[in-house]
Amino acid sequence: MSAIETLSEQRCHGGVQGFYRHHSTSCAGPMRLAVYQPPQAARQTCPVLYYLAGLTCTEETATIKAGAQRLAAELGLVLVMPDTSPRGTGIDGAAGDWEFGEGAGFYVDATQTQWAARFRMHSYVANELPALIAEHFPVDPARSGIFGHSMGGHGALTIALRYPTRYRAVSAFAPIVAPSQVPWGRKALPRYLGADERSWADYDACELVRRQTFPGTILIDQGEADAFLEAQLKPELFDQACAEAGQALLLRRHPGYDHSYWFISSFIDDHLRHHAEALGLT
Repeated sequence: MSAIETLSEQRCHGGVQGFYRHHSTSCAGPMRLAVYQPPQAARQTCPVLYYLAGLTCTEETATIKAGAQRLAAELGLVLVMPDTSPRGTGIDGAAGDWEFGEGAGFYVDATQTQWAARFRMHSYVANELPALIAEHFPVDPARSGIFGHSMGGHGALTIALRYPTRYRAVSAFAPIVAPSQVPWGRKALPRYLGADERSWADYDACELVRRQTFPGTILIDQGEADAFLEAQLKPELFDQACAEAGQALLLRRHPGYDHSYWFISSFIDDHLRHHAEALGLT
């Protein structure tokens, strides 16, 4: 049985917002996560929705800023929000750069020697974390969804496309859809995965959707005043890839909205309802 340490728990919208820590075998060290249990979880198992945060963020960021708990309580959704990388690794170069290393795990399984032992966020999110949640919380693993923001949107899309039968729905806010083609990805991927760009394709949503579509409509919201839109995000590339692959995509562009959690909090309800419908709650 995997041990989990409760750091704090507070009543929230009739449910419980908790913060926890456990030893991760994937990341060879402690990992922190936030879990919201709606009121319904006190008497029955509930569907579970995983949220992956972006660069510089922690398990606290969306938990505090997104405002998802109110509707999650109404719908009966368990929310799981893990940290974005291992912390305190002591690896030279892992701290001090907001675009790489701690706080910027990019949801990949690193293969390069310096990073391979600790930076295995793909395996952590896709395999270890769901097993941990199923062991310690009243969830129905057969009813799971995944979504995220920016780097976390990239993580959600790539994990859902690689394991399309594990998740009933996927969505993203301002995701990095083509890391192989943009500065953020071209900075991180070679350092984690090596110089052979063929290995990057396993973590590139535009490449993955051409291999395997997702059985359902992918929802993406993008602010048109996002400072990273043109250089880093390029949603039009995913739009084109989905059209070529026959993937159902709802890409919504919102004038005046930027990359912040003010944007996310404005449309979080739409994403929860998107997942709730696929999870049989509405």
